[in-house]
Amino acid sequence: MMRIRIEKIRRMLVALILLAVVMPASGQEAAIDLEMLYKIKQEGQRNSDIEELAYIMTDLAGPRLTGSAGMDRGNEIARAKLAEYGLSNVRIEEVSDFNRGGWNLTKAYAAMVAPYYNNFAVTPVAWTAGTNGLVRGEVMLVDIKTPDDIEKYRGKLNGKIIMTPSTTQYEVSFEPLASRYTDEELENLAKADAGGRMGRRFIPGDFLAMRELRNKVNEFLRSENILFSVSQGNAFNIPRSSGSSYDGKGTPPVTEISIPMEAYGRMERMLKGGEKVEMEAEIKAEFTANRKVYNVIGEIPGTDPKLKDQVVLLGAHIDSWHGGTGAADNASGCIVMMEALRILKALDVKPRRTIRVALWGGEEQGLIGSRGYVSKYLYDRENNEKKPGFDKFSVYFNMDNGTGRYRGVYLQENILARSFFEKCMEPVKDMGFTTITSRNTGGTDHQSFDGAGLPGFQFIQDEIEYGRGYHTLADTRERLLVPDLRHNAIITAWLAWNASQQEQLLPRKPEMKSNQQRSPYGF
Repeated sequence: MMRIRIEKIRRMLVALILLAVVMPASGQEAAIDLEMLYKIKQEGQRNSDIEELAYIMTDLAGPRLTGSAGMDRGNEIARAKLAEYGLSNVRIEEVSDFNRGGWNLTKAYAAMVAPYYNNFAVTPVAWTAGTNGLVRGEVMLVDIKTPDDIEKYRGKLNGKIIMTPSTTQYEVSFEPLASRYTDEELENLAKADAGGRMGRRFIPGDFLAMRELRNKVNEFLRSENILFSVSQGNAFNIPRSSGSSYDGKGTPPVTEISIPMEAYGRMERMLKGGEKVEMEAEIKAEFTANRKVYNVIGEIPGTDPKLKDQVVLLGAHIDSWHGGTGAADNASGCIVMMEALRILKALDVKPRRTIRVALWGGEEQGLIGSRGYVSKYLYDRENNEKKPGFDKFSVYFNMDNGTGRYRGVYLQENILARSFFEKCMEPVKDMGFTTITSRNTGGTDHQSFDGAGLPGFQFIQDEIEYGRGYHTLADTRERLLVPDLRHNAIITAWLAWNASQQEQLLPRKPEMKSNQQRSPYGF
């Protein structure tokens, strides 16, 4: 009897604990809707559109460099899909001019032709000029670290192809190619102090000096009539995608191509060994004027008479580089956010607040799309002026850490928002979404909101192969893990639904003096 009584008491205590999770105390937020969670999971698992989204946002959309024809194509594909889902106010919205202008790549070929022939994988550096047809010339090592070094090469580079001494060397790794967070790593993140993980602090003086030197070198190389320059890409025979600092004025920089580390190292070693090395290449690149940056937007309108104009915003950047198809960076984020809205729309939900999705343009060139949205609707940083939407903005959720599944969230030091995430996290901990860290994380669009004093959050995600493949020719559909993206979409939909239903906007960090505020761009 005693054993039976103890078991009854134990069950009652468990029931009370569970009840405390889902039932509010007097005057507090509404209860967690576990029935809605069940529906979201069922829709996200049984009727997932992730496979289709992965196809159209990578293979079909192709590379999506800001200002390119590919970017226009990607925007239209995303717009059409959001409209197909039945979202409201679906549009491609102009953000700003793009000073570099459009740049379209139509051909890229490069090979070493002496002392023997070997073709290379190649990606031109965006916003550099194409070659004058197929060109061939001798390769030279050029080491310019200061403006004074330029004079050592004056009059010696006409008709040459140049490369600089390697700054990195390949190191064999004994770690797995893909990885997930361990329990210990997640625990350490949860215990970490606020701040941190913003990357190396930007030093304006360093940047200005580097830019000044780079501009002088570009002018010198153009005056020397080199054929093209070669830069070092990633290992595993993968070139890296990047862009020049061209500002859209004057003559574009001379042709520059990225080739894999292995190809680069081979030629460098032969040059240092006294061998004559020759290359040939043909790059066709077209500059177009008067380009714009756009965002793709759609929403599920709010229904509460008092709250319908308030906004819960989901977002990811749709632009990529011109190598690969921008799968992990960041078609993955677009796929998840689009699927989250599809799930909610398919369930015919009636959110109290408007739930909106925004796919940002120009993230890779400085968060242009998200910064433009904030400036237009929420906060004018130049004039220190709140826009009408500022006080109606609830929260922004961003995804831009590759294909890996959500393991938690970075609070960006906004400890006031912890209770919201704890409440939403409790019933989905069995999905591995367990960790809340006060730390900052940088480098992407949530910073545009966080820097304006608004709640903006990025997710902790398993890295998988992110560091190896992003911004390269390898960032293709093959990099995407459909089960992980499905998992992320379910959690995103769940968070968005809860943010749309609670009585209050998500709490914001206390306002600071202007000289204490962190820039939304990481420096």
